[in-house]
Amino acid sequence: MDSTTRIEQALAQALASADGPGCPPRLAAAMRHAVFPGGARIRPRLCLAVALACGDDRPALADAAAASIELMHCASLVHDDLPCFDDAPIRRGKPSVHAAFGERLAVLAGDALIVLAFETLARAAGASPRLAPLVGIVGRAVGMPLGISAGQAWECEPKVAVADYHLAKTGALFAGATTAGAAAAGFEAAPWRMLGEKLGEAYQVADDIRDAAADAEELGKPVARDATLGRPSAVLELGLDGAIRRLDLLVGEASASIPVCPGAGALRDLIHTEARLLLPKRLARRTDLNAETTFEVSAVSVTNGDRASSGFTIGNVSRRPKTEARPVGEPPRSPEQIKDLVGRVALKHLVRETTDVIERLYIEAALDLTKDNRAAAALMLGLSRQSLYVKLRRYGISALPAGGGV
Repeated sequence: MDSTTRIEQALAQALASADGPGCPPRLAAAMRHAVFPGGARIRPRLCLAVALACGDDRPALADAAAASIELMHCASLVHDDLPCFDDAPIRRGKPSVHAAFGERLAVLAGDALIVLAFETLARAAGASPRLAPLVGIVGRAVGMPLGISAGQAWECEPKVAVADYHLAKTGALFAGATTAGAAAAGFEAAPWRMLGEKLGEAYQVADDIRDAAADAEELGKPVARDATLGRPSAVLELGLDGAIRRLDLLVGEASASIPVCPGAGALRDLIHTEARLLLPKRLARRTDLNAETTFEVSAVSVTNGDRASSGFTIGNVSRRPKTEARPVGEPPRSPEQIKDLVGRVALKHLVRETTDVIERLYIEAALDLTKDNRAAAALMLGLSRQSLYVKLRRYGISALPAGGGV
């Protein structure tokens, strides 16, 4: 049985156990809405990949561990989308749980999924001595001081290092996935933590890149949320080029950290294959993650390895690719095609800048019409007051008189 089937069956069994007689039907529906249909299931697939690399001598327990990790992830998404955090109306291409079922049921659904994760482990492990380590691993990945709860809390702090934020927000559950996979297969968990932390940070950097460079249709959720909400972001801190280089470094470090095990080679190959899937499609067309990128376009991929025409400038930003050209397997683009592609990228950024100007004008007009009452202005603009405050800071709009505060 392939990993995807194992994961989906384990999740279906877990949700079925929560939907018994006397269960509030809308809460059960909200929980199912949060879990199915799933996204890429990266974390549970990573858990099973490690279990397989370690021999996978207890497949049912490995399946439960993978399902437990995914249930925790789904719970975190439900809470992350709430109006008090991201206020995201869409998740995985459909209405988020709070948008579909209301905020109260969304909070309860997230809480219930967290509890269900531990119940799923307990049912599969029974009296096995592997249960206690697995419960500790999952609890550490989610709670304080370094789990995803801490990662979410960093968004409420005035200042945080992006690496610390990424390690807790995403790295913790990836580390939970790798260590749970090892523990389920009877291996020592600790040596597998670094692999998970590096992959988790790599995934979060890639998520920052997707937020800045992909579109909503490709992601199945709103984009540009980091800039809108003022959240820590590798792209905002390092620039797009720097974020891609950081991603490349992290993937290499993750691959090098794989402990000695029967399936180390296959796991290493899987990591490098999956890494390319983390980037937006137009960035992932390259054969590796190493080429420098300008405004979402690799100079080498634009010219398919033609060094003579690969350097170009948009506005006042100029980049050269690394010296080694990489074959792409397509006919070289003509100068006319290159000019058209660069022009379309430049136009996209011009549109983004124009949109910012228009948005600022709308905000200033709303504040003027409401006599600087931020609560009324937020209502007029269809924003939460927190989102309005973030935009005021983003656009450098001066502080308003007392009484109109957010």
